[in-house]
Amino acid sequence: MDFELEIDPALAAAVLEIEKHQAGTGWDQPARLYALVDTADLVAHEPALAAMLGLDEPRERGSLTPIEQEELSADQELEELLPTISWPASVVGCAAVVERLVLPPAADGQIPDDPAEAAEFAREHPDRQEVRIVAGVTRHEASYCAVRLRAHDDDASVMGGAELVPSLLTLLRATLDDESEESEETP
Repeated sequence: MDFELEIDPALAAAVLEIEKHQAGTGWDQPARLYALVDTADLVAHEPALAAMLGLDEPRERGSLTPIEQEELSADQELEELLPTISWPASVVGCAAVVERLVLPPAADGQIPDDPAEAAEFAREHPDRQEVRIVAGVTRHEASYCAVRLRAHDDDASVMGGAELVPSLLTLLRATLDDESEESEETP
């Protein structure tokens, strides 16, 4: 059965806001992690902060506010870190930003099994593309991704969709799983 996933407009807006913010910092940035909180709850619990951020307007109801977390350790990949994270109930979603090299489908059978060799193969491949991925999920099972290619580095060329990076979305969803009680870190 072929069907299109319904897009959560609040999540899509938050992911695109994060992507635009990251685009302003340029390329070659470390991975970043964001908590997504309900803007109405933020206004109710932190009215001074919400007013300072301009989030206390009625038009903000139903939206999500991204809150950037502390910079991630440079010696650990985001994909290794995410399984150690769980969020408090006040966090309704989360998003991650990563930069990666992607290869054309024709390269699939040529990629070495060894991770170090595979990374070098990707770096040296003539048809590689550098991309920035922003992936977000909510506790309500919504997901949205935005992808910007370095070769087409303009806002009009950002691609978006619900399931563009399934493996990263799966890792992010696990951080919101209420059953992950034995987590080492809670941002």
